[in-house]
Amino acid sequence: MKLNILRLLVVTLACASAFVVITNVRAEKAASSVTPTLPQSAQQPAVTAAQQDKPTEQVQKNIKVLTGLPQWQLIPVMNYIAASMGRRCNFCHVNNNGQWDYASDEKQEKNTAREMIKMTLDLNKTSFKGNLEVSCYTCHRGADHPASIPTLPLPVPSAGGPRPGGPGAGAPGAQPQSSPTPRPPQPSGDEILKKYVDAIGGQAAIDKITSRAMKGEVTTANGNSGTYEAMQIAPDKGYESFVTQRGNMERAFNGTVGWEKTAQGVRELSGEELADLKLSMQLFRNLKLKEQYTALRMGGRERIGDRVAIVVLGTTPEKRRERLFFDAESGLLLRRITYLETKIGVIPQQADFEDYRDVDGVKLPFTIRLSTVDVANPYGTRKLSEIKLNAPVDESKFKMPPKPTTP
Repeated sequence: MKLNILRLLVVTLACASAFVVITNVRAEKAASSVTPTLPQSAQQPAVTAAQQDKPTEQVQKNIKVLTGLPQWQLIPVMNYIAASMGRRCNFCHVNNNGQWDYASDEKQEKNTAREMIKMTLDLNKTSFKGNLEVSCYTCHRGADHPASIPTLPLPVPSAGGPRPGGPGAGAPGAQPQSSPTPRPPQPSGDEILKKYVDAIGGQAAIDKITSRAMKGEVTTANGNSGTYEAMQIAPDKGYESFVTQRGNMERAFNGTVGWEKTAQGVRELSGEELADLKLSMQLFRNLKLKEQYTALRMGGRERIGDRVAIVVLGTTPEKRRERLFFDAESGLLLRRITYLETKIGVIPQQADFEDYRDVDGVKLPFTIRLSTVDVANPYGTRKLSEIKLNAPVDESKFKMPPKPTTP
């Protein structure tokens, strides 16, 4: 008992100030497999493609704790810590008149955060066999001070739920509860995916698709808005463009090379960034699901809004975990969550699909909401006005623009 209390105390301390950005970070976020980002105003020069897969201490300054963390994971990790604490960069970092000095150790919060992160890493290593059991979010849940004392009055248990006195214990004099009605056998993951294929039009209709072009509007939680355009050619060529008040961004994968163009210039992607871009650009990313997983199992039922969803848990060949939520009634895909494992925690990324409409015999979502752990901009919504299947696509869009020549 004492050991468990000690562990809980260590976890609480370990999360107490774990919001730290220990580097000169680039403000552009790494591309996500399901949640591509919108143009961001860069405060620092972007790192090169060759630097993305290097340990962050070889790219950035004054790294003392997150050594060994791949550079491409730095921004997702910082956003994860910020979301766990409900704070922003200036909680730990120096900002003088709009100028960031991320390498500075001037603030005590930053040095304290280093010690707390060390404790968390050590706790996972020594008490949980290296598994990512605890993180900043374990205790903080969006607050900079963990709640260590229950808030009174406690919530009243729901009818039929467990009561004080032990699991399932009832009030004095209460009649014994009858046994619950047995649930019917649950369908397998393969059966759920087959129902989804049938719901969107059937395998034959999906197999006829060779290209897709989309146009619409994009809005974000921070009020940024603009236009969105994308085009794809099977199996994995893709291009997308964002035009917003904060700037424009284009990116594409031509089957071999991936690139991104912003106001800071053109850069070629490599390593994990390239792999994620290639994955997100696939025409059949959300149409041919079964072939994307090496293992599938049922994950129960959950409610999304007013819909009951059947959850399928999938594991990709890269050992990444995903959760797929299918409408129990219609069979349509309502939500897809992917999880990125980092040394400080598991980072979720979520896509919600709404407003399915028939497009040449295939039902496709016209509203897609993308959610990340970015406190400054937690979600973005794409509302498509047009989707065309098998229409001619200008393949020149996939070609990487020339980089500006140095005078």
